Amino acid sequence: MSHQFIGNKKHPLAGRTILQIIPELEAGGAERTAVDIAAGLAHVGARALVATEGGRLVGELQAKGGVWIPFPAASKNPISMVLNVRKLARICHNERVDLLHARSRAPAWVALGAARSLNLPFVTTYHGSYAGRSAIKLRYNSVMARGDRVIANSHYTAGLIRSLQPQADGRITVIHRGTDFKVFSSKAVGIERVENLRKSWGVAPHERIVLLAARLTNWKGQKVLIDAAAKLRAAGFHDVTFVLAGDPQGRDGYVKELDGMISSLGLEGIVRRVGHCTDMPAAFLAASVVAVPSTEPEAFGRSAVEAQAMGTPVVVSDLGAVPETVLAPPAVEPSERTGWRVPPADSNELAMAIGEALSLGASARTALGRRSRNHVQTNFSLERMVADTLEVYANLLERKNKR
Repeated sequence: MSHQFIGNKKHPLAGRTILQIIPELEAGGAERTAVDIAAGLAHVGARALVATEGGRLVGELQAKGGVWIPFPAASKNPISMVLNVRKLARICHNERVDLLHARSRAPAWVALGAARSLNLPFVTTYHGSYAGRSAIKLRYNSVMARGDRVIANSHYTAGLIRSLQPQADGRITVIHRGTDFKVFSSKAVGIERVENLRKSWGVAPHERIVLLAARLTNWKGQKVLIDAAAKLRAAGFHDVTFVLAGDPQGRDGYVKELDGMISSLGLEGIVRRVGHCTDMPAAFLAASVVAVPSTEPEAFGRSAVEAQAMGTPVVVSDLGAVPETVLAPPAVEPSERTGWRVPPADSNELAMAIGEALSLGASARTALGRRSRNHVQTNFSLERMVADTLEVYANLLERKNKR
């Protein structure tokens, strides 16, 4: 049976052409989501176009049924953006595009102009909170609130949109970032992948890992975790290695600060910077605890979701959208816990929570892991994200047809 049918009924998007626009298709949540939605569209018989400058995910996009439209979508030059409106409108006309979906601000201005000139439905997605409250910045950011439907990747993000762009209130839909639980599954990760990763990190067989997987930037909380590591070491946790997995992205000064802090606290060999990790399912499975100690709000909590999918205990800052992904007292009973929430920038509370997670007995850890995976599978699946997004598209196109 063709994928464009649901039971015996043709999918409402079958035969339709949807164009997503994003600066580049490199690694990142917005980029990954664009590919996932393109795959979902192809699955139901729609044409899935992605206008972008290119990137490492283009091959995967094409393999999953999407079509790459080379386009200077990353340009922020005002003159180029005006010219790009005409260029994109011409593409949409020639390709008979039915709906436009923008995933970043600069290309969203281009897509808005093209959509309005052709009377096409226009969708935007807030993949982040888009900082800046000056009049100029608010004006620039406002394009993301101008969609006929505005998708927020968390309730936290939706609240920010309502506070900064109240005119969008009635058009906001919350669709959490989806995770592929076939990939993020302990059953899908062979023991050799975990062993190879531990060896590459220089972690001894008897050592447990506390993992912080995030790019090296101050607000991701690496310094808070280093301070917590010193406290845990002093409390007697001598078989634990703290792994900072992330790319510095040119922040050499911050890297020196981290290395200096590690040295001053006597944590050489105990706290390790290991660079970018390409096998995150194995990384989360290798960890005894995953920490997400952000000191500024996250727009979503992808690492916390993926770690829970692997059954690994998580400790997160009670800040931004990440708490939406983790069940913890007092919001739930202790027996329903899937992780720990701690005040941001509080190394004492972080150390205490990590210590509790490391001290779980085998049965308690297994039960927590089972609850965690059930929780994220129910609420943050790739299938749910794709279905909810395609429903937004279908509803807008149906509304247009009724006019």
